[in-house]
Amino acid sequence: MMTRSMMKLLSPSSPIYTTLSSRLARINATRHTPPPPKSSRSARSLTSFLLIRATMSSSSSSSDAVAAAAATFEKPRTVVKKLLAESQPEGDGATVRRSIGRYELRNLDPFLMLDEFSVSKPAGFPDHPHRGFETVTYMLEGAFTHQDFAGHKGTISTGDVQWMTAGRGIVHSEMPAADGVQKGLQLWINLSSKDKMIEPRYQELMSKDISCAEKDGVEVKIIAGEAFGVRSPVYTRTPTMYMDFTMQPGSQLHQPIPEGWNAFVYIIDGEGVFGREKASPAAAHHCLVLGPGDGLSVWNKSGEPLRFALVGGQPLNEPVVQHGPFVMNTRAEIQQAMEDYYYGRNGFEKARHWSSTA
Repeated sequence: MMTRSMMKLLSPSSPIYTTLSSRLARINATRHTPPPPKSSRSARSLTSFLLIRATMSSSSSSSDAVAAAAATFEKPRTVVKKLLAESQPEGDGATVRRSIGRYELRNLDPFLMLDEFSVSKPAGFPDHPHRGFETVTYMLEGAFTHQDFAGHKGTISTGDVQWMTAGRGIVHSEMPAADGVQKGLQLWINLSSKDKMIEPRYQELMSKDISCAEKDGVEVKIIAGEAFGVRSPVYTRTPTMYMDFTMQPGSQLHQPIPEGWNAFVYIIDGEGVFGREKASPAAAHHCLVLGPGDGLSVWNKSGEPLRFALVGGQPLNEPVVQHGPFVMNTRAEIQQAMEDYYYGRNGFEKARHWSSTA
């Protein structure tokens, strides 16, 4: 079957056709003398060969590009939902841009919420409880101090990560620890029913200890998962990948994502093209939900660096019942969590007589 470009090259108006026809005419000067000379038949064969070869050569670059793109992934992921994270009040005087967790995108199994926070003193997130899931706080700028009722206290700064498993229950505070605006991302990841009542735990990663890699103008901090052959040491109870990519102008990325996982992109700075090279670019503060497939391709066609978080996780495929900071599988379990917190039992024993320090 001929492509449109091949048909165009074979048309009488084509320069290639004209040149080769002239060559044939010189060889076959006696075309009206029957039978045609053997040399004329050979010339026709030669002309046909040259014409086909020229046609194939002219379309080879575009065909190779298409083939290369198609060969990158068997099932490339594309953007199936695009959502601008809008500002809303949260905590005590704080402001967040929420994408996952809004009514347009209630959750994306196993992800429950994604906030981009921007907080200055004295605003913050004073004492509050959690049960049944994990929170991942990634500082983009500034510093936050965390305290909880078990006596844990620490400060994370620009580039640091705190991965907290609330499990059966925790009460904590998260407050600005520096002057100016503190910025970051907080992601909530659901726990399976068998893990919802485990003991709380923390993983804190300083920026200098987070795995990094670089390739062809693309840099990545690997908070969880693997990129460019480099794997993060972070343990994720719910299988998860979490990466912070920075792409220089003109660069492209082809990042594998396990098939069957749900995944999304959150753009921190700049704009880029995601999923399909001819797709419209998406800009900062947009959350892009990715469809099924085995990998994502990204192009930075702008003149500025592009920075985004790529997050994916294995779905739990369990019922989700949420009431504020409690996420369980049934309404009865939510009611139990509320009573446990109120009466200080089943994991909340220390909550009744604890409050964070200034």
